[in-house]
Amino acid sequence: MNRLISFDGVGELLGLPFVQNAFLAAALLGLVAGALAPLIVARGMGFAVHGTAELAFTGGAAALLAGISVSVGAVVGAVIAGLVFGLLGLRQRERDSVIGVVLAFGLGLGVLLLALYDGRASNKFGLLTGSIVSVDGGNIGILAGVTVVVLAVLAVVYRPLLFASADPDVAVARGVPVRALSPLFAVLVALTTALAVPIVGAILVLSVTIIPGAAAARVTASPLKATVLAIAIAELALLGGTLLSLAPGLPISGYVATLAFLAYLTCRLIGRIRGRVRTA
Repeated sequence: MNRLISFDGVGELLGLPFVQNAFLAAALLGLVAGALAPLIVARGMGFAVHGTAELAFTGGAAALLAGISVSVGAVVGAVIAGLVFGLLGLRQRERDSVIGVVLAFGLGLGVLLLALYDGRASNKFGLLTGSIVSVDGGNIGILAGVTVVVLAVLAVVYRPLLFASADPDVAVARGVPVRALSPLFAVLVALTTALAVPIVGAILVLSVTIIPGAAAARVTASPLKATVLAIAIAELALLGGTLLSLAPGLPISGYVATLAFLAYLTCRLIGRIRGRVRTA
């Protein structure tokens, strides 16, 4: 148990620049992932997020092989995936097959690129499971810029996007540009996924982009309350997971996923209790 949970030397570690960068990166990711999570859940895009994560992983692996910033490669790969999913998978019946095709290609290519990389094994492992030491000052600048862009665009299109997510047929009848919003939202999700890959890894991106939204949906039907709660859960999971991973020196992805899952179980329990009270 001490190997998994320990706080020995945490005070000293908190004073290190790379640890402070990690907490800042986690806070930025929690903000943008929590803001998008309820819409991702409402639009049924869980599989799309998983596919986007694989392309972000491929872009990061290509950047690693080329010797450039992994964050830049992840952003490029994720945006390409978002555009493909948004443009080719507009219909619900087509979406899963398109995602499956692109996911298989991206994962296979990413594994090949990692096999060609001769650098440290920890760099390869970090793309899959996340690594706080991979976040430096340059990454923070990219993370902050992407966060501002995603939140600014989301603020502009939030109302029509929410309408299109809740009832796309009525939204089309009311003149909402649903066909334009679909690829736009896919790109926003892609950028958020690209933020998450260097921090929590490609394997567990869903822990911060899906679980907070699914948890919030269990306790409230208000879009505003769901967004605020999803942000709080994402921040708790990411910041708490980063803190818990410091002393053991283990990847943060397991801690983040565990905290997010516990939050989901708690919200599910609260929702069930409320339902029983209303019935009574």
